Amino acid sequence: MSDASYDHAAVEARWQDAWEDADVFRTPDDAEDPTYVLGMYPYPSGKLHMGHVRNYTITDAYARFRRLRGDDVLHPMGWDAFGLPAENAAKERDTNPRDWTFDCIETMKGQMESMGFGYDWEREVTTCTPEYYRWNQWLFRRFHEAGLVDRRDADVNWCPSCETVLADEQVEGEAELCWRCDTPVEQRELAQWFLEITEYADELVDCIDDLEGWPDSVRQMQRNWIGRQRGTTLTFDVAEYGAVEAFTTRADTVFGATFFALAPDHPISEALAETDDDVHEFVHHEADPEGDEPNGVRTDLTATNPVTGEELPVFVADFVLSDVGTGALMGVPGHDDRDHDFAEKMGVPIEPVVAPAPGDWDGETAPDAPDVSEAAFTEDGVLVNSGEYTGLDSETARERITDDHDAAAFDTQYRLRDWGISRQRYWGTPIPVVHCDDCGPVLVPEDDLPVELPEFVNTTGNPLDAADEWKQTTCPDCGGDAVRETDTMDTFVDSSWYFLRYVSPDLEAAPFDRERANDWMPVDQYVGGIEHAVMHLLYSRFFTKVLADEEGLDVREPFTNLLAQGMVQLEGEKMSKSKGNVVSPQRIVDEYGADTARLFMLQAAQPERDFDWSEEGVRSTHRFLARLRALVDAYGPDSASGDRDAVAEYVDSETDAAVAVATEEYDDLAFNVALREAQELVRTLRQYRDYADVHAETFERGLDVAVRLLAPVAPHLAEELYDDLGGDGFVAEADWPATDVDRATAEQRRTLVENTREDVRQIVDVAGIEDPQRVDVVVAPDWKYDALEIAVESDADNLVSELMQEPHIREQGDAAASYGKDLQAEREALSLSLSPDEEYDALSAAAWLVEREFDAPVRVVRAADAADDVAKNAEPGRPAIDIEE
Repeated sequence: MSDASYDHAAVEARWQDAWEDADVFRTPDDAEDPTYVLGMYPYPSGKLHMGHVRNYTITDAYARFRRLRGDDVLHPMGWDAFGLPAENAAKERDTNPRDWTFDCIETMKGQMESMGFGYDWEREVTTCTPEYYRWNQWLFRRFHEAGLVDRRDADVNWCPSCETVLADEQVEGEAELCWRCDTPVEQRELAQWFLEITEYADELVDCIDDLEGWPDSVRQMQRNWIGRQRGTTLTFDVAEYGAVEAFTTRADTVFGATFFALAPDHPISEALAETDDDVHEFVHHEADPEGDEPNGVRTDLTATNPVTGEELPVFVADFVLSDVGTGALMGVPGHDDRDHDFAEKMGVPIEPVVAPAPGDWDGETAPDAPDVSEAAFTEDGVLVNSGEYTGLDSETARERITDDHDAAAFDTQYRLRDWGISRQRYWGTPIPVVHCDDCGPVLVPEDDLPVELPEFVNTTGNPLDAADEWKQTTCPDCGGDAVRETDTMDTFVDSSWYFLRYVSPDLEAAPFDRERANDWMPVDQYVGGIEHAVMHLLYSRFFTKVLADEEGLDVREPFTNLLAQGMVQLEGEKMSKSKGNVVSPQRIVDEYGADTARLFMLQAAQPERDFDWSEEGVRSTHRFLARLRALVDAYGPDSASGDRDAVAEYVDSETDAAVAVATEEYDDLAFNVALREAQELVRTLRQYRDYADVHAETFERGLDVAVRLLAPVAPHLAEELYDDLGGDGFVAEADWPATDVDRATAEQRRTLVENTREDVRQIVDVAGIEDPQRVDVVVAPDWKYDALEIAVESDADNLVSELMQEPHIREQGDAAASYGKDLQAEREALSLSLSPDEEYDALSAAAWLVEREFDAPVRVVRAADAADDVAKNAEPGRPAIDIEE
């Protein structure tokens, strides 16, 4: 067969059918060595895009690797099937969301199967089916029983285009746009159902430090979103309105407060706007919370500082937010950048009350006050101009001031708000509540679940409001007339526990089998986009903690390791339909094969990094697979007649090295490094075949290892070649190749060989040697290896003196002294080398590479057998080179 191509379509179809017939990817319920590998399930939008392909290739490759390592692997797939886009698509096409969704699922599932993803499809879950969303409703009841559900009037984010409420996390950017349609979000007051995630706020933030397998960036995003701040609540007396609380993390700066500020939507601000024209104009027309500069309007009110007794002017300011802290703050322009800018603009005094602590500070005498006229001093320091607290450090002062004053209290504030799950749309889980005039909101009994969606009505607003027959029901408590709740649940409820349903997808008595869940959970490796770093991951953590408390789940965190994969780009830009730069995965599969697409994606970059799609890169990858196919096709026991010589030993050592390195890199999901090992091994085997008569056992082992190393990523061709090589069963179920070689030693051998080859090249180039007749590679004398070992382990100031205490080194005279000085100069960068015998063996085995490159005989000799003027230049890890023209 030509190197140019191979029949990828026939190969991939054959092995996909074989895997299915043999149930290769069926997961046992009772696992002895469980490993749970999961990619974030997709929304069924119609077709896979390259982001999907990359995500699921990562998880599939890792799942296949863990199987080859002997683990029982749970690697399921399902569909995040509820959501507004399906409802909108159905309206546009005059169909219903269910039919649209299942058509999309059928298409995407077929594409996944064509990619060779090894899922246990018997565990498939689809969140829009009553069999699944029944358990959403059951969990709602369970959360309600635990006191974690509330219904109250609240100001909510309303998207006028989608005609539904959005969670805070679904409002994006400074412009506050809907995450689905980019429409500016409005504020409305509606009766909403909430899950009280704030009850778990402390645990959610405290446990972030334990998520060592998560990216630091994701952990920090979660910390920022929860936004826990420990500080002090101070109660100011505002003239005519009474007590108003302000939260601060810097109670030590209270003596520097020179104004008091209220949010534009604070109740006092709104009351003032009814009688004060200036406040009205600012609140309704000028306030811009997203503006570049803080802005505000002065009122006629004053606020009394509860610590100093001073009367402070009260402003309505747009940089004060009602959903951060209390919607009121004390302004300390000397020690806050934003307050400083505002004070300069409004002509408010700026007073320093905290100074940097000088290096010779005695802990008692306060330093001089800093100059804060141009910029605020925002660090902790020592109090000045602060009455009895002058001279205290900031931390001590915060505690003392809070302890000393009745109007001050230690407090903890959070940015996190309770999770409003009410959505005024059809395509979601009906909230299992009926509204009775006599009994109020009443939970639907468990025996009556699921509350199923009625037939879809294509109407404006919420279609469930138009489902009159469905809405009318009876009250479970009193039997009187009642009306069903027409809000559906936020679809993030679906994805907050779906990973638990996979362990027992057909269970009819509970959302998940607790015993099985405790065997499989937590998910060992989770993979998905960084865009889910806050919403989905935070809600999943919340659900897991509640289920641990209420349902006996043994784990409190759902995902041990998280990989946020990078984007697939084209010429530096994210692929998107709007930009017209989308590459179709199906076209790539049809033209080059799924193995080519998978291999190119995973070899192009680390999984967490963005990378540019390259058609030439795809073609090159396909050519590599074709060359490997041709290499196996050309091999047969009859074609191998060589002995086990030094060349065969080198090939064996490279085979072992490839296994040692690739195993660690696969384990760390560094697929690009692991695949480079497999590809380099194939190149070595091709060079071996072209250079010498191959040793059958060595060559066949090399081919077998290369195929197994590629099997997680290019599984179809790997099966074909494994079968051609006489493998037993499926390579997908075979053992991972084994080696006793230590990776560090293998890499030292490689470095030695490559550095030596490069030294030969440089000498030939610099000396202008056109036709080398002989190349001698001289290994350093034994005493230099001993000297190096002493130097690495020594902490003596005079290394030369210490070396000379060894008789066999001292007897080398000036040579030992000179080498000792070299080691002294470089001792910070020194590391142990291979032993003299190991270097000699490694260079002898690799000599054929130099012979092949320069078409000249190569001798590897020990220092004692070489000319003195050459041997003296040899050092451990850097043999001397002598080239005869």
